[in-house]
Amino acid sequence: MRRLITFPCAGETLVGSLDAAAGTTGLLIVSGGNEIRCGAHRGMAALASRLAVDGVPVFRFDRRGIGDSTGENGGFETSADDIKAAAATFRAQCPQITRLVGFGNCDAASALALFGRDANIDALILANPWVIEATDDLPPAAAIRARYAERLRDPRAWLRLARGGVDFSKLASGLGKIFESPSKDSNTLEQSVFTALATQDATIILAERDATAIAFRAAARRRRYAGPVVTIDTASHSFARTDDKTALFEAIRAALR
Repeated sequence: MRRLITFPCAGETLVGSLDAAAGTTGLLIVSGGNEIRCGAHRGMAALASRLAVDGVPVFRFDRRGIGDSTGENGGFETSADDIKAAAATFRAQCPQITRLVGFGNCDAASALALFGRDANIDALILANPWVIEATDDLPPAAAIRARYAERLRDPRAWLRLARGGVDFSKLASGLGKIFESPSKDSNTLEQSVFTALATQDATIILAERDATAIAFRAAARRRRYAGPVVTIDTASHSFARTDDKTALFEAIRAALR
């Protein structure tokens, strides 16, 4: 049974959705970007329903300034109080929970890495964590390299180049970014996320051809991160296809167990 729940956070009122179940491991879903708690394509609502049928209680919520919640939207980097309040509310509503796991995609994953411990969350499942501090409108360098490598293997790309069907200004910009040499300490967000991950129980889920996931994988190599990583064969950042949703569900269920 799904119930709507309101709860306080720093003088504001947040709204959450609880899919109740009898299990002692609960999943707190944190929404990324400016998405409301149902998620892209209602993916998080469907995931919550499916997990509850499997015996896992699930709680989703709108952070301050998003969806049905009051207050000002300060972005994921100001969501520590929201996550803490949601985790406490979830435990109060489902007192049988002995293990609380946080799940988020993109910058919600990063928020959980940064703030999950202070919210008394026991373990994390993080999809396509955001570790990019953008300096321009181009994709991350690792994603550009992966895309160019794919094109170099495609005869049609060489034909387009021969026929003048390539924007050389974009090509030059992309090549310039590829040859940047990022320092391990130049990206404050990346450094903070991996420092936090080093001391937490976390499972990483990556969409194989998603630019954000590719950037995380490159950062993980730089940081020599050795935590468990599950890769799903998709380019969809939000795991939008039916097969993606099933693969995400199975990966989360395995991590919960």
